[in-house]
Amino acid sequence: CGIEVIDITRHMDFNIGQILKYILRLGYKNDSNFTNYEKILSDLHKAEYYLTREIDRIDKLCKNNGNH
Repeated sequence: CGIEVIDITRHMDFNIGQILKYILRLGYKNDSNFTNYEKILSDLHKAEYYLTREIDRIDKLCKNNGNH
């Protein structure tokens, strides 16, 4: 639709921006060495990595602030 992902994600926390980036581009990365399913799976794993990092970061903040 003419909107670049970076224009959306630059205003977000790094991890959240990365999650959104990989979700929005699911399977669209130009790499002829992989099937469409492999590209989608790769992007989902990358989004999962950043989601796990963000969960761990927030969990650590909660523990440090006595909110857990």
